[in-house]
Amino acid sequence: RSITGEGVRETLRILGEHADFRIKEYASGTQVFDWTIPDEWTIRDAFIADQDGNRLVDFQESNLHVVSYSRPVHERMSFSDLAPHLHTLPDQPDAIPYRTSYYKEDWGFCLTHAQYEALDRQATYSVVIESELAPGSLSLADAVLEGTSGREYLISSYCCHPSMANDNLSGLVVATLLYRALASRPLHHSYRFVLAPETIGAITYLAHHETEMRRIAGGFVVTCCGGPGAFGYKE
Repeated sequence: RSITGEGVRETLRILGEHADFRIKEYASGTQVFDWTIPDEWTIRDAFIADQDGNRLVDFQESNLHVVSYSRPVHERMSFSDLAPHLHTLPDQPDAIPYRTSYYKEDWGFCLTHAQYEALDRQATYSVVIESELAPGSLSLADAVLEGTSGREYLISSYCCHPSMANDNLSGLVVATLLYRALASRPLHHSYRFVLAPETIGAITYLAHHETEMRRIAGGFVVTCCGGPGAFGYKE
């Protein structure tokens, strides 16, 4: 998943099998307040390989290995040229970081610090990112459960992070289950559920639902529900 693309749509379709979410599409280039919906990003493959063709960093092993929204790359380069595009977490040497470059054209790889340390500083590497940035659309989903009080509350979560269970697949799952629980009982208040890519998705929804937003009495962003800590509420 990223802020646009088929990964987001697949996620929303799966969640739509469990709750009455409506998927909505908004075209690239659409002005939403003072933001613009970006081109859609498609990623097919990416790797860093040594001179023998061995993949040392491989998107097929983890889609966190590629900086989200990386432009296409197909080059051979020295370690010194490659190093500025590599991201690690030295204090967590076996973890792959998560990096994005949504609004600035760039490219990069995320790898464990152990992988980084194992790279030959004198070698030449094949660096490939098979991606595409082209006009498409931004996808989001919503659903409304009607109550009788005339007050409406917003439940939202974001759907753009790849391969991370706590931040934020857990939020999507909890929001979906909350919808099902509320849909099974009579409601005093109304509840609006929105699942959207972070920042640009929320702005896009607000820009296209200004009238509905005026009815909102309060809201909750559901996120990071899968960790080991106690339940938390951040105002």
